[in-house]
Amino acid sequence: MKMSRMIPEELLHSINIANTLNGGTSQPILQLAEHENYREIKCAVPGLSDSVLRVEIHNNFLSIFYSQHVESNDVALQIPRIVYHKPIPYFIDSANISAEMEERFLRVHLPFNALANGEHRKITISK
Repeated sequence: MKMSRMIPEELLHSINIANTLNGGTSQPILQLAEHENYREIKCAVPGLSDSVLRVEIHNNFLSIFYSQHVESNDVALQIPRIVYHKPIPYFIDSANISAEMEERFLRVHLPFNALANGEHRKITISK
């Protein structure tokens, strides 16, 4: 017996509208991995050139994003599209975060610092 799936027309229409409102953008591919001495973020955005992805640290937040060109009322705008935006944990050495392109993926390398194994120290109580 063959089963057919009926998708309500209203749902298809709303998906089409949402896609149009979002500029028909592709869903970014984001992979997070933890290794012995570092964390790694790998990402790619299908349909975009490798050179448009940017990585920035601002106020202890790591952001991966690209800009989308939009024209409205004869005014050209660059709208940032966020792929990843999270605070940098205390155990990451933010001064040594690096990024490179590898086989169409942006790889962001987040090395651990001395606090990765936890901090333990005695605190002297002053009198």
